Amino acid sequence: MDLHTDLTIGQYFEKQVAAGPERDFVVYPDRDLRWSYREFDERADRLAKGLLGIGIGKGDHVGVWARNVPDWLTLAFATAKIGAVLITVNPVYKAHELAYVIEQSDMKALAIIDAFRDVDYVQIVRELVPESMTQERGHLKTAKFPRLESLIYMGPEKHRGFYNVPELLVLGEHTPDEPLRALTASLEADDVINMQYTSGTTGFPKGVMLTSRNILNNGFYIGERQNLTPDDRVCLPVPLFHCFGIVLGILAVLTHGATAVMVESFDPVIVLAAVQKERCTALYGVPTMFIAELAHPMFDMFDLTSLRTGIMAGSPCPIETMKQVIDRMHASEMTICYGLTEASPVFMQTTVDDTLERKCETVGRRHDEIEVRVVDPETGRDCAPGESGEFLCRGYNIMKGYYKMPEATATAIDSDGWLHSGDVGTVDEAGYYRITGRIKDMIIRGGENIYPREIEEFLYTMPGVEDAQVVGVPDAKYGEVVGAFIRLSAGADLTEGDVQEYARARMARYKAPRYVFFVDQFPMTASGKIQKYKLRDMAKDQMGIRIGVFAGEKGPGAAGTTV
Repeated sequence: MDLHTDLTIGQYFEKQVAAGPERDFVVYPDRDLRWSYREFDERADRLAKGLLGIGIGKGDHVGVWARNVPDWLTLAFATAKIGAVLITVNPVYKAHELAYVIEQSDMKALAIIDAFRDVDYVQIVRELVPESMTQERGHLKTAKFPRLESLIYMGPEKHRGFYNVPELLVLGEHTPDEPLRALTASLEADDVINMQYTSGTTGFPKGVMLTSRNILNNGFYIGERQNLTPDDRVCLPVPLFHCFGIVLGILAVLTHGATAVMVESFDPVIVLAAVQKERCTALYGVPTMFIAELAHPMFDMFDLTSLRTGIMAGSPCPIETMKQVIDRMHASEMTICYGLTEASPVFMQTTVDDTLERKCETVGRRHDEIEVRVVDPETGRDCAPGESGEFLCRGYNIMKGYYKMPEATATAIDSDGWLHSGDVGTVDEAGYYRITGRIKDMIIRGGENIYPREIEEFLYTMPGVEDAQVVGVPDAKYGEVVGAFIRLSAGADLTEGDVQEYARARMARYKAPRYVFFVDQFPMTASGKIQKYKLRDMAKDQMGIRIGVFAGEKGPGAAGTTV
């Protein structure tokens, strides 16, 4: 099947500018900043020429370490136009994590903002690159990061050793267009254009190499499932450093000539206000974002009747949350996506007209342009409908590999080109896929396979439960037992015994939570994914010596013995 485009991101953007130069492309409603396609293209061109002027060109690796500030996007399109590879850095990283990415990615330039939450970016860069205080800009020489030559500050302030964006824009303004035009036209869709580092919840983060063909086409097909048109205005409170923001968001918007309504850092009131002010037709978020918006005491003050569609992804969607998104937020055509960064990322998605049950109980059907299999992870045989196995996919969307990690690449992508997801699920006769857990998240209690998703969905039905996450807790007798972490609804007053009794009365006893922990929030990655390995660690810390104590044994906490 022919793909939507063989153009690069830079080439495609110029095509969209020609088609509708005065349409809004990017809007920041909280500061009344708005760029049309033409205005943004001119800004990206100036920055691209400025980057060329300081020695950054095709194939060079340029890092961006920032929250969703406006010039994050300018830098993304400027690098695309010159064929530089944009390295997206998690905004909550601290010094040792940033150092790893700079070194592992062979970064030539790093662009930063001032700070994010409790992380002072300028101070961290000074600590890692003290030479920046004494050496000429653009000519850094540091033993720690031999490829790093330039630092860029994404703001008007001046910092010793840094270029800043206004300077680069002025430099670009006084540079002729022809070399940039020729360079942009010479680039190819299969050039690596973006490297995103996997969350690193296990092992070291890996740099996923993605091409224009990968992510531009994926953005198009994601937008198609939402029926996006140039009339759509998509509110994006999700981080740009992650596929959710840049591919599902910006590239779906770009390929449909739509408008991106940006939120710099998630806040439920700012999101609701942005939707009302800009009459947004689509809203993105992980389930916890939608839960926070719906639960906010000011929710009813906002007019959300413009909403139609959007994407909820990143973790399973509770049915009750989806019902409220449809009824109270008016987003009757909300879609669910599933994928992996390594797959650009989406290869399964619901459609606007899928039933409520399919929006919540499945991740939709495969994208038509991508092959998907469900296989037995032990034997590699294809599973029958309804039979649980690992999801594999193959197609235009598969990454070029992990940067400088050939062994890890060979583990992820087999000799026939199939990407192994590590996620377990089923497909039904109608082609709808269900995720039941990750291979390593599956709980095996005394030989019984337990899938956390099933128990989480059940716990959402209990009055007083706002959100629930289930993990395996080590146990000497059964190997693992079920542990549930629960966030309570406002005013709810539940005990561990209440939850256990509710579960034991309604589901197989071996699936009922053996341990229940009440939390105010879940540990999350910056992209909004819940870090279940941290929940497992929290369970171990809280249970201490009680874990694995056999019934009848004496010792501290013996009351918490296994049933």
